[in-house]
Amino acid sequence: MRYQSYRFAVAPMMDWTDRHCRTIHRLMSRHALLYTEMVTAQAVIHGNREHLIGFDAMEHPVALQLGGNDPKLLAEAARIGAEFGYGEINLNCGCPSDRVQGGAFGACLMREPALVGDCVAAMKAAVAIPVTVKCRIGVDDQDPEIALDALTAAVRAGGVDALIVHARKAWLQGLSPKENREIPPLDYERAYRLKAANPDLPVAINGGVKAPAEWVPHLERLDGVMVGREAYQNPEILLQVDPLLFGQAPPVADAFAMLEALEPHLAAHLERGGRLHAFTRHLVGLFPGRPGARLFRRHLAEHCVAAGAGLADLRAATAHVSRHETAAAA
Repeated sequence: MRYQSYRFAVAPMMDWTDRHCRTIHRLMSRHALLYTEMVTAQAVIHGNREHLIGFDAMEHPVALQLGGNDPKLLAEAARIGAEFGYGEINLNCGCPSDRVQGGAFGACLMREPALVGDCVAAMKAAVAIPVTVKCRIGVDDQDPEIALDALTAAVRAGGVDALIVHARKAWLQGLSPKENREIPPLDYERAYRLKAANPDLPVAINGGVKAPAEWVPHLERLDGVMVGREAYQNPEILLQVDPLLFGQAPPVADAFAMLEALEPHLAAHLERGGRLHAFTRHLVGLFPGRPGARLFRRHLAEHCVAAGAGLADLRAATAHVSRHETAAAA
């Protein structure tokens, strides 16, 4: 599997990109590479694996993102992920949360490139699928030119298959995780320089990438784009991935058709004892600009969260929305 064949990815996002979210996203693009939320290596090894990393085959192509800093544990977790059927293992070197700082992984690893290289080498030795790294351009007072080059050299020595660069620094002290996604300035040119210096290494960009009009300019300089919050908060942009980047029609015509295609997955989930809200919490960004969208969101919040909510409740929510697109405020 060549990373370059996956030109577009939805970023791993804690509390958002669970298996239900990924089902919704897959129904709007056959080709977007989807990622799990970050799961620690220890959790994969010792926790409820089906709950933590179970997924449906329809989610492919899908990658498992791991957190950790112990090469042996990461290798074992990668092996388990490969056995589960994931197509890629990704190491998180960019998350700045207090939790990962306490465990000395995530963005903290930008300070330890040699260790990251060892982690990559161990995972590569354990699995036959691609191993990738998602990183920042640096942390705190690091010089991004030096920090990113050092990390790149180390992971290349470990055999990394691709690098996904969140083109901001992370400030481990003084900024919250949310602020770290917004306040440090974006530096796409740093990622472009990295690619120019490593032409044979697949490099993708992440951070602040939103509208489809922005995707192609990045792809003229890099191998891939990874979209995070915009894909989650306005998921209908995923309907443009296949036509724009892969020359194919989307799997469904619009969000209404996606919800119809989602019904069998919802029904199976409900039959297993799951709650409708597990899916509908990921749908609040649908129908931007359409009359009735506000009523749709209200119906989801008021009627689709109950333990007994079912398909009829989602259909009732959707009935509020006009099928004739308009620029009118929702």
